[in-house]
Amino acid sequence: MSLDPATVRRIASLARIRVEEREVAQLQNELNTILGWIEQLNEVNVDGIAPLTGGAQMALKMREDVVTDGGYPEQVLANAPDRAGPFFAVPKVVE
Repeated sequence: MSLDPATVRRIASLARIRVEEREVAQLQNELNTILGWIEQLNEVNVDGIAPLTGGAQMALKMREDVVTDGGYPEQVLANAPDRAGPFFAVPKVVE
């Protein structure tokens, strides 16, 4: 499938994207490349594979809900711009 410039302008309009006239050719090339990749998916053999509409059909693994400090406070605070002991230090916001 190949898009023409009028279709590219229509897609941009529907997506509410302002596209300058000089950008249409580049966008047309990019969209045609994306559509080419999608067409390659038609070559994949999916015989015998049941359709999956989402991950909600799978059972979620449950874990015990336990509150912890994470076990690595030094790694958590390593990127803090300022710290006071084992805590983040923040500027005073109320006078």
